[in-house]
Amino acid sequence: MAIKFQYNKTSLGELGKQLKMRQKALPTIKSKESALRLEVKRAKDSAAKLRSQYDALVAQYDYMVALWGEFDCTLLKISDVELSTQKIAGVRIPLLGEVIFEEKAFDLFSSPAWYSDGVTLLKNIAKLGIESQVYTRQMELLDYARRKTTQKVNLYEKVQIPGYEDAIRKIKRFMEDEENLSKSAQKIVKTRQQQQAAAEEGRAV
Repeated sequence: MAIKFQYNKTSLGELGKQLKMRQKALPTIKSKESALRLEVKRAKDSAAKLRSQYDALVAQYDYMVALWGEFDCTLLKISDVELSTQKIAGVRIPLLGEVIFEEKAFDLFSSPAWYSDGVTLLKNIAKLGIESQVYTRQMELLDYARRKTTQKVNLYEKVQIPGYEDAIRKIKRFMEDEENLSKSAQKIVKTRQQQQAAAEEGRAV
């Protein structure tokens, strides 16, 4: 990124302000990046654990596959999923509240004995599936924010801060050279004036 500047004190002051602002912000951004990295790992681990539990329950479901043909699918349905949001390191993520089921009553005497366990198993599978999706979404949102934050850290650390420092060095060097030239010019003028004065005195004698 090319930093635009002029070789004067105003530009030097403005660049100094911009540099200080970025140097001050960098530790905060780095801290945010670390926090996000940690939260991404936590959400990823939680999603993987829930997925594993989900797969184990589905294996139970598959084990009873011969019986599910008898099951009345209208007995259970999800009527609502309560979600809220929470801010982590400045990122809004979804949080799972309650999974609300609508259950239809069935006759315990005339229905197969395993119906009750079947309903419980299906509820657990649904809850775990939804919870796993929520954690996966958390991970996606946090990881997107983490990538953006990493980009900002790299921009400040590798591009902007060195760029401002280099521009400030160039302006200072230019101003020093200008000052040295000015002093040299003043010396030359002074020497000439002294020589002139001496020559005039010599003529006057």
